[in-house]
Amino acid sequence: MKSKQKRIMLVDDYKDVRDLYAQFLSMKGFDVSVASSGQEALTKTFELSPDLIVMDYSLPDIGGWDVTQRLKKDPKTRQIPILLLTAYDFVGAAPVFKEHCAGVLIKPCMPEKLLAEITGALGRADRQLKAEEKGQANGQAKRAAKGDVNTPLRGSIKRPKSTSTAANPARGDR
Repeated sequence: MKSKQKRIMLVDDYKDVRDLYAQFLSMKGFDVSVASSGQEALTKTFELSPDLIVMDYSLPDIGGWDVTQRLKKDPKTRQIPILLLTAYDFVGAAPVFKEHCAGVLIKPCMPEKLLAEITGALGRADRQLKAEEKGQANGQAKRAAKGDVNTPLRGSIKRPKSTSTAANPARGDR
């Protein structure tokens, strides 16, 4: 079974940068969409739900960092990994960026380096999603073992306590 093609959104105000990375990533099997401004990035993110965003820091309307913070505050988009791409070397700012970004890449960035970062960020996001799903499944199993069963058709159902009147030798009933 073939896995779903991952959708990457590239956000950069320089057409040459967008075209270079888009062509390279398309050749590597990704479904690539592009945006040239912060507002376009916000609009397309909600329309397309990309698996990952490569976000330029400096954009003409809304800066990439501001767009990133907006997306991370929204429940519909906060789980999307964002790689920040910038020409600035933010020495000492890494802890701030790590809170919202899956990584920071300094321009010029070779396409192979970008691909490695994308692959790593997507892998981490997939592992986190699986862990969350497993945690939810474990929680449901624990509730079911206790007698709490939540079904879509009937809602929450409590298993009735035993009404047996038979003697229980373990309690000393005879």
